[in-house]
Formats: sequence, structure tokens, C-alpha cells
Amino acid sequence: MTRRAFRAEILTVPHDPAKAGPDAIRHDEDGLLVVDDGLVLARGAYADLHAQFADVHVEAFPGGLIVPGFVDAHVHYPQTERIASHGEQLLEWLDRHIFPAEAKFADRGHADAIAAFFLDELLRNGTTSALVFPTVHACSVDALFEAALARDMRIVSGKVLMDQGPETLRDTLASGRADTEALIGRWRGRGRIGYAVTPRFALTSSDAQLADAGDLLAAHPDVQMHTHLSENMGEIAAVGERFPNARDYLDVYDRFGLVGPRSVFAHCVHMSDAALARMAEAGAGIALCPTSNLFLGSGLFDLAQIDRHGVAVSIGTDVGAGTSFSVLHTLGEAYKVCQLRGASLDPLRALHLATAGGARVMGIGDRVGALEPGQEADFVVLDAAATPLLARRTAGATLFDRLFALQMLGDDRAIAFTYVAGQRAHARDTGPSLHNAAR
Repeated sequence: MTRRAFRAEILTVPHDPAKAGPDAIRHDEDGLLVVDDGLVLARGAYADLHAQFADVHVEAFPGGLIVPGFVDAHVHYPQTERIASHGEQLLEWLDRHIFPAEAKFADRGHADAIAAFFLDELLRNGTTSALVFPTVHACSVDALFEAALARDMRIVSGKVLMDQGPETLRDTLASGRADTEALIGRWRGRGRIGYAVTPRFALTSSDAQLADAGDLLAAHPDVQMHTHLSENMGEIAAVGERFPNARDYLDVYDRFGLVGPRSVFAHCVHMSDAALARMAEAGAGIALCPTSNLFLGSGLFDLAQIDRHGVAVSIGTDVGAGTSFSVLHTLGEAYKVCQLRGASLDPLRALHLATAGGARVMGIGDRVGALEPGQEADFVVLDAAATPLLARRTAGATLFDRLFALQMLGDDRAIAFTYVAGQRAHARDTGPSLHNAAR
């Protein structure tokens, strides 16, 4: 692969502005991103770099804003076709809409078709890395990983463990362990694939299977752990009845060795200070999923409370309870939820949570999320004039205001181009608002 360079305004937020302040931000109004063999070779001001790379072909995006590819830290690919399914809160919604849809993934052909559509939808929305729930079927994982391998995407996933699930979605202690071990062995080291031990949630696994999930996590130090935590009051009550001796929902997982630095817990809407202190101590991370929490009526996450305890935070679309594949749209809803909690989500911090922050929670922060030299060259070209309203709102605006407008008004239409490992993976017909040219 030959070297390539990309010229545009470039913005990355490798550190959390809530902690690092202005030092968290890297911004070049006229920037150059140089890529060699899929990795970032250099990033900085065009004036500083162009002479050094004068012989490198440059693609220029006048009016475009290059940011790292988005990281979706919690999403369900088998629920793609059940997005926007009316009615009920979490447990009833699962029974009515989701479990019947997931049962279809015993058919490998069905899994292949949905995996391909799902990943293309991620790319269309600027998402280049994701932590993904498949189903209980091993073939659902193979389908997702093969589609990701073909697109060179960084995808982390793992067979769902649920020996207490509905009859159509139930494994056994032995089959869950065997399938997980086989999948780890089959996919370890291939492409940009990562594995996650994935108990669905506490109610769908026996004590023995939860303990086995902890054993799997300990046996494979290169894998993550991905599950749900404290999403819905009905769910929390049911967990309390099932585990009366646990201090709280988090303690259920902790007793089985599932709370640690490789653990990602989706939702965490209703959390005690004690549970958050334990998460911080263990180095576990949270994926906040605002559109899902609003859609199912689960509650309003408290980012300020999480921040007080220093727990690592990321953003998840949580499709299909989540109502959009767009991380931009999801960040807009996160802002509104914070407002209802009496807080304000800075757009620069929002970008951090959706890029480097999400990568850190997923355990891939050394590889993606900040466009630092040596990282994989996954990036998005944003178009702040993608719609007439965006164009009018952002004309002459500061970077802060443009970014906030994109967060509140943007969706897939604001994604002009998506690049994966330096190669174009999606291109919107940008028309006159943003053009691509060689320089």
C-alpha cells in the first residue's frame, strides 16, 4: 500500500476535556493526515508537514472536518430489523420483539445477510469500531466476524451466554463453554477482530454459567467482558429477587469474577455510589445508551454521578432499543438527558466519548480513537453543510458551535466519507457542499 495524505480541518480529542481541559484537544484548522499501510504516519498542520511529504498524493476536503472514526461501545446486530418496535418496557419488549427475532439467527444465511447490512449501516454513519452483541448461536458470531474481516473493521463481539433464556435461545453450561472456547480459538489474531465473553445479563444465566464466564475471562487475558447492568427498574427488582444475598446488581457480577478492567457494562442508569466506587476501583467501563433508555422508559443516566467516581465512560447506540445507528444523533440525545439531570455535555467532550473514550473502554485505545501516529487510520470526514439547516446554522460559526450543531442536527447525512485503515469505506454524494480533490 502506498502512502496517502488527507488535507482538511482535523480535530481529535484523545483525552477527556472534563479532566485535561484544553490540553485534551488537538486541532489543526488546515491539517494534514499522512497514512502508510493503514496506519497514521503523521498528523499536524499542513504548513508544517507538506514539505516533508511533498511526494505523497493528497486528497483534499475543502470545508470538511476530519475526526476519528466513531466507536459504538454497545449495539446489538441481531436487533437491526426490530429497531422502532412499539410498546412495553425492557423485559416485556425482549419477550415480545427481540427474542423471536434473535431465534432466527440459528440460520447462518439469515445471520450473514443481517451482519452485512448492519456493518454497512455502521460505516454509513461513520462508525468504524464497535462492541457488538450477537446471539446465543455460534454461527451468529462467525457471520459478524467474517463480514467485519471483509470490511477490515475493528469489531469486538462474542457468543451470548444464556442457559436460562427462552427455549428458542438457550444454550447449556457445557455448550456455552465449548462454543466460546472454539470461537476464541478460531478468531484470535485474525484481522481486526476482538473477542468478548458475553453473558446477556444476570437473569439469563445460571449461577454455574456466570461462574464459568468468570473462568473464561480469567483464562483468556486478551478478551473483554460485555453485559448489561442496572438498565431498568423492573429488571433490577427481578435481579434482587434472584440474588437476595447480593449487595446490589453489580455485586452479582462481582461474585463471579466479572468486574474488572476488561469489563464493559451497558446502561448503568440506576447506580448507587457504592457500586460506582467499586467499578472505579476495578477499572470497569460504562456504555451510556441514551436513545435506548428514553425509548424503553428505563430512566436518565447520571453522567455527573459517574464522573464523581471517575468511571470510564463511552457511548452506545444500543440498536434495536436505541433508535438510530448515528453516533451524532445519539450524542444529541445524551446532551438532552444531561440537561434533564442539571448538567451540560460539552460537544468536545461528547466527541471524546464517541472516539478515544469509547476506544479506551473497549480496550482498544492504543489502536484507534485519536489518530495518533502508529494508530490505525480510521476516520470520518464530517460535512457541516450537509443539509440546508446545518449550512445556515454553521456559517461562520466557531469550531465549538459547529461541532455542537453537528451533534444536535447531524445524522448519516453529515458523514461525507468514512475511511477504514486509510481506505474509503463509504462515500456520500456530497454535491456542491463538500468536494474531494487531489492537490
